[in-house]
Amino acid sequence: MSNQLNPFGVAALPRIVFGKGVFDQLVPAVAALGNSLLIVTGSQSFRATGYWLSLVEQLEEAGVRWRQVSVKGEPSPHQVDQVVAEYGGEGINCVLAIGGGSALDAGKAIAGLLTCQRPVSDFLEGVGRPEDYTGPAVPFVAVPTTAGTGSELTRNAVITQAGPGGFKKSFRDDRLLPRLALVDPSLLESCPASVMLGNALDAVTQLLEAYASPRASAFTDALAADGLRAFALGFRPDPDHPVRDFSQLAYAAMLSGICLTQAGLGSVHGFASPLGAFFGIPHGMACGTMLAACTEANIRLLQAREPVSPALAKYREVWRILTPEGSGDTGSPEALAQLLHHWTEACHVPRLSTFGISQADLPTIVAASGGNSMRTNPLVLTESELLLVLEQRL
Repeated sequence: MSNQLNPFGVAALPRIVFGKGVFDQLVPAVAALGNSLLIVTGSQSFRATGYWLSLVEQLEEAGVRWRQVSVKGEPSPHQVDQVVAEYGGEGINCVLAIGGGSALDAGKAIAGLLTCQRPVSDFLEGVGRPEDYTGPAVPFVAVPTTAGTGSELTRNAVITQAGPGGFKKSFRDDRLLPRLALVDPSLLESCPASVMLGNALDAVTQLLEAYASPRASAFTDALAADGLRAFALGFRPDPDHPVRDFSQLAYAAMLSGICLTQAGLGSVHGFASPLGAFFGIPHGMACGTMLAACTEANIRLLQAREPVSPALAKYREVWRILTPEGSGDTGSPEALAQLLHHWTEACHVPRLSTFGISQADLPTIVAASGGNSMRTNPLVLTESELLLVLEQRL
């Protein structure tokens, strides 16, 4: 049996600064990129903390001129275009996004468009012509205040047009990659439990899907396994107290961003896109409600159609990582599905019907789920199989 590694490539990554207290390094890093700064935050949570006051004081001491905009909810084409139009002539030479995945995605898109002054829809995959984007992008710095999306490590900004006929699409280009991803777990401590729960479910989904992806490599496997170990140390399946350790969850989420960029995702994220666009389901909850059902379907169908698939061994390994108390047991892929179902129930993750979804909506969701994420699922799921998975979560 050969031990030779399969070929793989590694896409560019930002400079990463991780650790409790590293927020103090932010202003010197930003000031080195320019003296005219646009700060993108969420609607209000970060600006209600002492970190915001400290940031403002340090920027003024450093002589950095700054403007601030807020993004409410997931960034829409209108929100992004409005900010780009307003600040395109301001001489902004650095964009700093501080917040959850939505704020980071908005900041990434804004940084990419301030100079070229074109609508973001021109470059969204499946909507415009991404290949027409020529840049340049304004230097971008990402500081997450949640631990879920890993957006600080990716080159794609997810933009959402909500409602019937809407979409959730990516503006994706290497020039959008942050110059710096500064991850300070201390910033997570003020997050509400419901936010942290959604973050955690998103992060573990990304790690699991990247690990099982047919595009996975020795490089991503090592990172995903380490992220899953950190997740097991940081997460508690309790909707009121979902965090054991903020540092471990922040690290797991950060690695999930690297892994999804390099290896892709799977059917959970394939469903999460239309669930968020059409029905307004928060991304973490969309992942959380579909994770166990999708994983169980993958395992059952792989055993029937591709019993030698490496994904089956990986599902077994994920179970061992997430249940260290049972690490001496060989486990099974089915044991992982059972664990995820237990988490779903213990965390009171809502069913699809809670969000107003009915049987009649399911074909529309299936039709809109065939994006990039579904292409890196461990196997191709038929339309009828996708419908059955959704029906399980009604």
